[in-house]
Amino acid sequence: MLTGWPCRSVSFDGCIMRTKERARGVGSLVTQVGERLRQEIASGRYGPGDKLPSEIELTEAHGVSRTVVREAVAALRSDGLVEVRQGAGIFVMIPDANGAMGRVDRARVYSDLEVLEVRTPLELEAAALAALRRSPAQEEAIFRCHREVFARIESGQSIRDADMRFHLAIADATNNPLFRQALEAHGGAVIPRTHAVPAKEAEQDAYRRKIHGEHEAIAMAISDANEEAARSAMRDHLRGSQMRYRNLLRDLRLPVA
Repeated sequence: MLTGWPCRSVSFDGCIMRTKERARGVGSLVTQVGERLRQEIASGRYGPGDKLPSEIELTEAHGVSRTVVREAVAALRSDGLVEVRQGAGIFVMIPDANGAMGRVDRARVYSDLEVLEVRTPLELEAAALAALRRSPAQEEAIFRCHREVFARIESGQSIRDADMRFHLAIADATNNPLFRQALEAHGGAVIPRTHAVPAKEAEQDAYRRKIHGEHEAIAMAISDANEEAARSAMRDHLRGSQMRYRNLLRDLRLPVA
């Protein structure tokens, strides 16, 4: 008899699937499924207004659990690429007259800005402490995440998850676990959604490269053990994000011509 078997109350297949997910990392699986769906939408396989396969179909097609599928879909939804209609399914959003996907939810923009404002003092101190406390391995982790952001830019992929990992690597380098916990408490809202990102592809690329440059300034200051430079670089980075959201809110207040 197998004692301590963690999946006695569920099917054997379900247990095997969760075991594989633990081995590969649920977070990486969410990213993989999300990127595949993004590519299928970008390629036109699923066009505006089209219905995506059901959760069960996506689960079978990608060989993951429904939890992974739901989190991947939630990321697409937060980026304005799809909408979930209760009882109907998942649908690709229809671009508006300016080419942007879906409608901007003003309440969500306010919420994202509030998270950014809370993050600012926390991450300024995290960057400063990381400059003073980081180990060689932690410093390498920061630069590895920085390179991952660049690789995603070059391949035309979303940088959102890689951006999050960069900030978490800095939090880890403080050697105070409460910094990571504070960031993770906000979930996906930690990294601004694409509401404040330009709609045009060329402008999106320029925007992502600007983010990458800001990240580089932070990483280099931490590597140089320059506490004040790290704090300043993080301040510039987060203030830039706040400004983009404030500009978006200002535009939403303007009357339609």
